[in-house]
Amino acid sequence: MNQTIGIPALIGGKANWRGLAGPTLIVLILAMMILPLPPFLLDVLFTFNIAMAVMVLLVSLYAMKPLDFAVFPTVLLVTTLLRLSLNVASTRVVLLEGHTGPDAAGKVIEAFGHFVVGGNYAVGIVVFVILVVINFVVITKGAGRIAEVSARFTLDAMPGKQMAIDADLNAGLIGEDEARKRRAIIAQEADFYGAMDGASKFVRGDAVAGIVIMLISIGGGFAVGVLQHDLDIAAAARNYTLLTIGDGLVAQIPALVISTAAGIVVSRVATDEDVGQQMIGQLFNKPQVLMLTAGILGVMGVIPGMPHVAFLLLALVLGAGAYMLASRIATAEPAAASSVTTPAPEAQEASWDDVTPVDTLGLEVGYRLIPLVDKNQDGDLLRRIKGIRKKFAREVGFLVPAVHIRDNLGLRPNAYRVTLKGVEIGRGEAYVGMYLAINPGRVTGALQGTATQDPAFGLPAVWIEPALREQAQAFGYTVVDASVVVATHVDHLINSHSAELLGRQELQQLLDRINRDSPKLLEDVVPKLLPFSTVQKVMQNLLAEGVYIRDLSSIMEALAEHAPRTQDADELTAAVRVVLGRAIIQQIYPTGTELQVIALDYELERVLTQALQTSASHAAGIEPGLAETLIKEAQASVQRQEQQGFPPVLLVPPQLRLVLSRFLRRSIPQLKVISHSEISHAGTIKVTSILGGKT
Repeated sequence: MNQTIGIPALIGGKANWRGLAGPTLIVLILAMMILPLPPFLLDVLFTFNIAMAVMVLLVSLYAMKPLDFAVFPTVLLVTTLLRLSLNVASTRVVLLEGHTGPDAAGKVIEAFGHFVVGGNYAVGIVVFVILVVINFVVITKGAGRIAEVSARFTLDAMPGKQMAIDADLNAGLIGEDEARKRRAIIAQEADFYGAMDGASKFVRGDAVAGIVIMLISIGGGFAVGVLQHDLDIAAAARNYTLLTIGDGLVAQIPALVISTAAGIVVSRVATDEDVGQQMIGQLFNKPQVLMLTAGILGVMGVIPGMPHVAFLLLALVLGAGAYMLASRIATAEPAAASSVTTPAPEAQEASWDDVTPVDTLGLEVGYRLIPLVDKNQDGDLLRRIKGIRKKFAREVGFLVPAVHIRDNLGLRPNAYRVTLKGVEIGRGEAYVGMYLAINPGRVTGALQGTATQDPAFGLPAVWIEPALREQAQAFGYTVVDASVVVATHVDHLINSHSAELLGRQELQQLLDRINRDSPKLLEDVVPKLLPFSTVQKVMQNLLAEGVYIRDLSSIMEALAEHAPRTQDADELTAAVRVVLGRAIIQQIYPTGTELQVIALDYELERVLTQALQTSASHAAGIEPGLAETLIKEAQASVQRQEQQGFPPVLLVPPQLRLVLSRFLRRSIPQLKVISHSEISHAGTIKVTSILGGKT
């Protein structure tokens, strides 16, 4: 049976004409340089070139940010190539048919040669040169310089922007998809400005080529007209010069329009408004400016010898505009004031309603930080804290209580504090409208601002003005606003005190969830084998050491297995940690198969084992001098691990893990202590430092 296979099927089963448009256009442009074109087709192509230039200009005016027109560098190259191809095609026609009259190369070139410059080739040459100079020296050179500087600063700022994205991702403010999208946008910005820097060189070359083509066409046309077609010198000069000038103008005017579009794209600051809205909103939104301008024009208009009508008419228009704008602002201010004015509440007698329970988690802010939590003032701190609670629930395994936010006039205006069950667990300061530039340890310059420390992790930082944000990112700082500072601090404190946040109510909700899926498992453990309080203590032990409790089924199965042997919460915690070994290792080493750990010297291990035989659950058996030395060496090893980019992990025998973990946690909270039994399924182990021995 015969089957006919069409072109769409050969392409891929569907007629992808949009995909063929680009290659087809490039092939046609290149063909114009070789194949002769009739005058009518030249008129159509020159008109298409003008339409394309106008479309590019309008798209650049309505683009909100440069990446909205990311294809612009390619468009710049294609339109430049199109103009050059048309120059070649029209020059061929001018030299071949120029002796026949001014319309030899089509009506468009004739119109530009006669209507635009009045049929005077001397005027045409001057106008053409002026357009080329404006395009080459002013617009294209300026746009290329802006693109070059923007590309350099965008590349310099990439590390800081990447770290800011990572900070938002770690704080739970954005998801993995949003982080990936933002990273792609940053890379696209650098690629865009780099491409614009290179594409501007094509436009500058096009301007130079236009001058050279004009000179060659005039000289060649004069020689062809006089020597081949026996025209007199004046007629040959007039015909070929007007045709060449018309050809040059019909190419250079679209080139000027596209160069203007390039300057608009690279010079604007990205906002939610297009260029027209920005200009109207920022140039004509202050009545004082309009009134002063109207006054100056009015004074100039009454000076003898000045054009009174033009100056006084424009002064009258600006004055009327200033009056209308001032009236509109004066009307809006009382309405806004009346909308926020509320009557003072009457004093009431005290009642039991005035006795409020203590909030589990609280955030108190000074009065200058109220805009961060006020939705009417675009405050986004509430949204960020909601994101923190969702991220904590997904990662750790239970939902922390809601954070109750209130203002506190007893605090400094820019201060805030975080409370746990009414007790302060952290405080800091933030400045609305400013940015905190955090030094991650490898910045390349200093910033002007108020020196401070990152409240969450204690890193050196500087509060800077918004104008210095790009410079700080270029220097390698991690730049965040005030709401991110507070949210990150709250996130850090919640993770640090997760064990205290797991109350009986939270644990009961956890058990209710597992009861829906595995009721028999829960019935066998609570309360048949273990009391509720012991299970809660095991969970709190895990959280205190930074172990997630998402895998509740494995935890309950481990408790069911070991509860008949012991009821001690510490021993049960050690058994659960062995079961969760893989999850613990993956939590510490999320991507690597090699475990870089700190180990104990054999002699030190033996001494500690003997010293703790009389006090297996406490560090009281460690001799004070040995304890001090152990802490100092552990701090030095942790510092070396962090400098090398390795997680600070101490690998010890199972019988020493609990004691050393509790002993070292007070001085080195970031140090994780794991036992050999917890890494039985891990990958390669590499000892990078030894406590009590040589590194």
